[in-house]
This record gives sequence, C-alpha cells and structure tokens, in this order.
Amino acid sequence: MPRTEQVSRALDSTPSASRISSRSRATMIPSAPPLHRIAFLGNHPPRMCGLATFTGDLRTAVAGALPGAECFVLAMTETGASHAYPSEVWLQIPENDTRAFGRAAEFLGEVNADVLCVQHEYGIFGDRDGERVLTLLEGATMPVVATLHTVLDRPTRGQFRVMEEVIRHADRLVVMTERSQRILTSVHDVRADRITVIPHGIPETPAENPPAGHKAEFDAVGRTVLLTFGLLSPGKGIEQAIRAMPAIVTHRPDALYLVVGATHPNILRREGEAHRDSLKRLAAQLGVSDHVRFLDRFVDLPTLTRAIATADIYLTPYLNEAQSVSGTLAYSFGMGKAVVSTPYWHAAELLAEGRGVLVPFTDPPAIAAAVVGLLADPDRLRAMRETAYMLGRDMRWSRIGERYRDVFDQVRLEASHRAKPRQASAVAKMAGVVAPLRPGSSPQGDVVPPVNLAHLAQLLDPTGLAQHATLAIIDRAHGYCLDDNARGLILATQLTAGRTAPPPAGDLFGITAAFVQHAWDAKAGRFRNFMAYDRRWLEVVGSDDSHGRAVWAIGTVAANAADASHRAWAYGLLEGAAPPVLALTSQRAWAFALLGTLEALATRPEDLRLARLRTTLAERLYDHLRGNRRPGWTWFEEIASYDNARLPQALIAAGHQAGRPEWATLGIEALDWLCEAQTAEAGHFRPIGSEGFWRRGKERAVYDQQPLEAAATISACLEAWRVTGDGVWLTEAQRAFAWFLGDNDLGQPLYDASTGGCCDGLLCDRVNGNQGAESTLAFLMASTELRAALNAASLSLADGFVQVAE
Repeated sequence: MPRTEQVSRALDSTPSASRISSRSRATMIPSAPPLHRIAFLGNHPPRMCGLATFTGDLRTAVAGALPGAECFVLAMTETGASHAYPSEVWLQIPENDTRAFGRAAEFLGEVNADVLCVQHEYGIFGDRDGERVLTLLEGATMPVVATLHTVLDRPTRGQFRVMEEVIRHADRLVVMTERSQRILTSVHDVRADRITVIPHGIPETPAENPPAGHKAEFDAVGRTVLLTFGLLSPGKGIEQAIRAMPAIVTHRPDALYLVVGATHPNILRREGEAHRDSLKRLAAQLGVSDHVRFLDRFVDLPTLTRAIATADIYLTPYLNEAQSVSGTLAYSFGMGKAVVSTPYWHAAELLAEGRGVLVPFTDPPAIAAAVVGLLADPDRLRAMRETAYMLGRDMRWSRIGERYRDVFDQVRLEASHRAKPRQASAVAKMAGVVAPLRPGSSPQGDVVPPVNLAHLAQLLDPTGLAQHATLAIIDRAHGYCLDDNARGLILATQLTAGRTAPPPAGDLFGITAAFVQHAWDAKAGRFRNFMAYDRRWLEVVGSDDSHGRAVWAIGTVAANAADASHRAWAYGLLEGAAPPVLALTSQRAWAFALLGTLEALATRPEDLRLARLRTTLAERLYDHLRGNRRPGWTWFEEIASYDNARLPQALIAAGHQAGRPEWATLGIEALDWLCEAQTAEAGHFRPIGSEGFWRRGKERAVYDQQPLEAAATISACLEAWRVTGDGVWLTEAQRAFAWFLGDNDLGQPLYDASTGGCCDGLLCDRVNGNQGAESTLAFLMASTELRAALNAASLSLADGFVQVAE
C-alpha cells in the first residue's frame, strides 16, 4: 500500500479538525497580569498644596503594596513655576500648555504604563473647569482610575460637562466619602459598581502619642492646645475660631490656638499676607494675641505629625458646606484627635454618631461651647480619641495603598474582558465561504499584506539581526542572538528560493548565514546563542532550543536555497550540528531539529544518518505525547508554554514523510486540542499567554500573547492541511493569521504596515508597541507561508479570509 494512502487511512480515524468550527469552547476567565508600571497624575511635592501631598503619599503607599512595580508621577506644574521634583516624577505638565497634555498621553504609551491614576481637582489643570485634562484622557490607552477630590451636587455647567467626560473615560472612580458616591449616582447617573469608596490616607502613627510628648517643640508646654493646620486661605474660617477664643480663655486660661501652615500660594501671589495679617489684627482686637499663634511655613510630614500630636482638640471651622474631602481632617481624626468642626460634607460623615462634635457654620459661640464642653469632660474626650484612633487604622497609608492596588488589579482585569470593537475588516473576512477559483483566474484584493522588509532591514547590520527594538527603533543594548538569526535565515531562504525576492532578502540571507556559521563551535559540537553588540559571545554554549533552531535553519537552506554552493554549505554544517541534538533534553529543540532534518531529507532521502535522526526524534515526541495524555489534556508535557504548535507540526510532518501514520494521527490530535484551547469564546484566535503559560490542572495565562504562537499555529495548521487535505485546517491557519491584523481580544492590529514591523505582544489592555526581531520575523514567516499555501489552493481573497468549501 502506498505510504500516502496509509497516512490518509490512518487520519480518517483521527478526531477531525472540521469539528473546530462547531465545537463548544471552554470559557476561560483570565487573571489580571502583574502590574509593572503605574502612573499617577496630579500635583506633587515640593509644590505646596494638600493635593501634592496626597499624590506623593498615594504613590509611596502603592509602591509599598507593589514592591515589584515602578510607580511614577506626571506632575502638574503651575504657570511660571519651577520645582526640583524627586526621581519618582518622570514628567511635568505645564498647566497652561494644552499640547503638553497630549504629549503626556503619548509618553504613557511609550513607557507602557499599565494603569493611570488621575487625581482630579477642578483647579489644577490650568483652566477653571479642568478641561485640559480631557486631552490626556482621550489619548490614554491604558485603564484609568480617577480619584475625585471634589464632587459637587450643584456643579456649574462647565464643571458638569468636564466631570461627565472624566466619568466616561475612567474605568473606575474612587471617592473618599459615601456622600460623594451618592452624588455621583444621583447627579451623574453613575452605576454604583463603577465607584469605590477609599478614605483619605493618613500617616502611620504609634498608638501612644500623648499631646505632652511634643509640646515643647512648639513652645506649648503647660498649654491646652487647639490646632488647625493646612494652607491658609479665607475659606478655612480661622477667624471664626479666633472669635471663639475669648470665651474659651475665660474657662481655660491656658488655651492656645495653634495655626500651622503657609499661606496658599495662589492667595500669596494675588494678595500677599493680607489675610494672615487680618487674622493677627483680629486676635489683637479681641485681646487674645497671647492665645493665638501662627506657624507660618509649609511643614514636612514628620513636623506635621508632631504638631498634631500636641493637639488636645483639632478645629476645622470651614465656611463652605460643599467640601468633599479634607486631608487635614482625615489626618487629625485618624491620628486619634477629638475634633470640633463645622458640618461640611466630609466632616458631617466622618464625625457623625458622636465621633466628633459638629457646630453650625459661622457660629463662634457654638465653637467655644463645644471646646469648653469637651475639655470639661475628660472621659468623653478620651473615648472620642480612642474611637477615632481605632477607626483610623483602616485609613493608614499602608492599607490605602493595598486598596488602590486591588482596584488597579481589578480594572486591568476588566479591561482585558471588556468587549472592544474589532477591526471590521478582520471580522468580516472570517465570514465568507468561497469556492476555489476556476482555472486561469487569479486572486483579487489579497489580504495577506505584501512582503515588507523595511523594518527588518533596520534591525540588520553587517553582524546580524539585532534582537530588540524600542517601538520601531533598534535597541542595540541587547545585541544579537542565534535564535533570531536562524529564523531570519529560514525567512531569507523562503524568499530567495524562487529568485524573485525583494532586494534586502539577499543581504538577509548572507548576513544571517554568516552569523549561524560563526555561532557554530566545532570543538564543542554546539552553537552559541547570545552575542553582545560589540561582537563578544556571552556564553560558551547556547540553549538547547537555539541549537535546534539552527539545525532547522540549515536544514531549510540545504533543501531550498537557490544557490548550489549555499546548499552545499548548509549540508556540510548539518552533518556536524545534527548529531548533537540527540544529547539535548528540550522537546522543542527536538521538534525544531526534526523540522530541519525533514527539509534536508526531502531532497536527500538516501541519507540514512538523517533518516535515523528523524526516527529517533519523532519517536521521542510520540512517546512523550502518549505518556502525558490525560482526559482533557492531549499534550507532550505537563505544561503548554511557548512555540507550542511546533511540536505537533514536527510530528505530523515526520509521520507523513516516514510513512508512520501513528505519528501523524497523534500529532493531528494534539494540534486539534491546541487549536481548541487557543480559541476564545467569540471564535477568534487566543494563544496561551507567556505570563505563566498553562500547567496541567492550573489556570492558563491569557496574556502576554506572543506573535511566535500565531506563527507556529499557522505553520502547523498548514502542515495538517497538506497532509490530510482537509480545508478546515487552512481556515484555522487563516484564523490565527487574523490575530496579527486585529481579530484578537483587544481588536488591535499587531502588524504595523507603516514600518513593516510587528509588535511584540498583546497585553491585557494594549499592544506592546516594541517591534523586535522575533515578532517581526514571526509575522513575515507566517505571511510568506500562508500566501504560498493560498496560492497553491487557488483561493479567491476578494472578500477577505475564506473557508475552503467542503
């Protein structure tokens, strides 16, 4: 019986690939990939304001909760100012430069930020309503978490419009009070599940922090200290507390009202110290100058915590009810201080149910009565402080950092699940069922992009192909590797075999062939892999996989090179490089070497040495596949990791060439299983992610999805199509190729037609825009191979990707 007939009959009993289009797909719920870079937008020290302090503290807290991540800040800088920002500030945005907001969005994409956390306050983005920030949000490609520091129940028309846009762009909104959450749902119609309430953070403080411990520093020994701190401005209501002091001093002659903080920079620019001077005059007029003291400077956190520690009672006599959050209130309450406050929104919520004392706005007698009453009741004062301190435990910055980390994880996971509009062309292309062309007709509207070696030429120099790129620019710091140059040699051989390749292909062949030759160490009987940019080999012996890829490449040259001298060179090198493969332990190295061996045997079937190598490697793969098969797991190993489809591809091809139908049958079964595993619920290609891969019995990784996997699947499916004649495998190859063009989880193309390069991977929320050699070669090899197969099948591409008519 002819061998081809044996294989055909054996494959008749194989689980048919034609089931691929109709079988049910297991729902896969990916976990959130680890966070590597988190960006914070807001003011930042040394700028003097509460929002700057908050942004800096939040960044530090999240960095503590995510020690492996880089947490950096985009700092808003006021007009005409210049600050000596610390190293965690990576970019400053002049508040009056609208274009700078657009450039900041580009910067976030360039540095591959995983999440952007925006500190939203109407006054920090350069215009009255903060409209300029929308330019940044519109250009941001990563998930956005917006912390809303002001949420108004009666916003102006401009404030309402800007807030609506911020809400639209944000994946999650964080507010600091329940009231702010209620306003968002009632005024802006935001779903409750889009809002997370996280209180304002406070410093870590010891449980025992008595006022007397720090009073000497503030010249307050023996005094009963009432404290207000923060940037001084008319809205703080300090004059109301000063007017209460005569009545307080009558009952407590030792009372001292300590006002800590510099004048707000905006007030200082416009009015100088007129407001502070007016407060001092008021104290003098009321005869309490000895009982009111101003510490006129912006204090650092250690000084501030010591100042709070001096206080017996904290006062916030603010004048405006519509204050969503007060950092000074949060600090003082969380550090265990009894608080007397007017009922602005944050205070009314935090101090409710006796957790503090609320007094009417602009009512100095009520302030005096509340203070005197607390001081006269030590038990009540102590209980209030203990309650505040206990509740403040969940407000510590360490805990706040953990809660923000959890929000960032969640929004990134949700972003990966979110249905996004796909490239319409990629989706439509999957729908048509087109019959083969009539003899003499030709494909039209070819959707496999033409060969474009422009980017590959940028990566190529007289030494070889550089490994990496930053976006589309070569990154020389990582030098070269045999893996990529072997892939480049395979591509160059494919392109030059017909002598019709674009001009750079000849250079690609000559340079990559020379690199492979130079990598061979005849004495060691092994290839080296990594080379520095200065041409120094970085290792004595390369990896098993790089050796296998090199054998694959020279086997391809030995069989297909257009020039006889090139074929002879490759065959001679193959004689030395092929036998050491038997000592390697990597199954992928076996598969790569087997593919090269099969190429060489196709033109030299009489070479018994290569035939024996083929048999040994194929038997090893076959035995591993049989030994590791379990219900629901038809694979060669306990883990499906990278370049997966090369394993069944090699086994199928070996079975077909050697007349061993059992190899081909089991290889088809494994490929069928892999294709099912790599199909998303919506039907598009979803390769196993490289961030953890997929271990048997464990959760599979969905991201980072690699071009290498799509290219390997295309090659394996085309091999199955050639062996079985089943057109569904051709459809599977086209489905995997569509992943490059945007038919994927994010609906974003990885192939960059403007450069000819291919992006390095699909993350959960964006494309990794770097265009390295491995990814670009994966696309070019896949497109070259698929184009040849489609031409051989004489399929019409007029309406895009097609399914072979049954």
